[in-house]
Amino acid sequence: MKISIIVEGRTEKAFLPYLRNFLNKRLAGGMPKLDIFPYDGRIPKGDKLRRVISSLLGGKKPADHVIALTDVYTGTTPPDFIDAQDAKNKMRQWVGEEPRFHPHVAQYDFEAWLLPYWPTIQKLAKHNKGAPGGHPETVNHQNPPAYRIKEIFETGKCRDSYVKPRDAGRILRENDLLTSVTQCSELKAFVNTILAVSGGAVIE
Repeated sequence: MKISIIVEGRTEKAFLPYLRNFLNKRLAGGMPKLDIFPYDGRIPKGDKLRRVISSLLGGKKPADHVIALTDVYTGTTPPDFIDAQDAKNKMRQWVGEEPRFHPHVAQYDFEAWLLPYWPTIQKLAKHNKGAPGGHPETVNHQNPPAYRIKEIFETGKCRDSYVKPRDAGRILRENDLLTSVTQCSELKAFVNTILAVSGGAVIE
């Protein structure tokens, strides 16, 4: 089984090693090959995304499935996507009826999946600022999760700003990814897609 995953480049460096470890424990003997295609910045949109998906599914060494993982918050004005469902609907519309394509998103950005580990963030930032209120995936366009983490790092005594490839790894290294999976429905959906197409048991 080969699954191609299109991601933003910094997300790959920060997240994918921990995702692989998490999946390995649940797909013993059946771990798929995760073929990562990082883009510096945002993943393609519109017809370009359709062409990329078609190429990955139809080349000399085709993927069995392709996942596109994007942030809802892309930093554009106006925003490209209203919310997670809008992002998935648009990616599906751009690619067309291809059952081997699976659109997924981080709402509003990848750092939403780090918010459940706020005690670790406080420790690294050397600051006791409280966690954002509410559900991790409801922190929105106006002040997305990455900004919240950047703020505590810059306010704290660590004397440094948040750097995704470095600090996301430090946060995840000290914690169980299942904690975030159980709190973040979009992360759970993404993980469950990989588990399901690989013949594994999904996480309820």
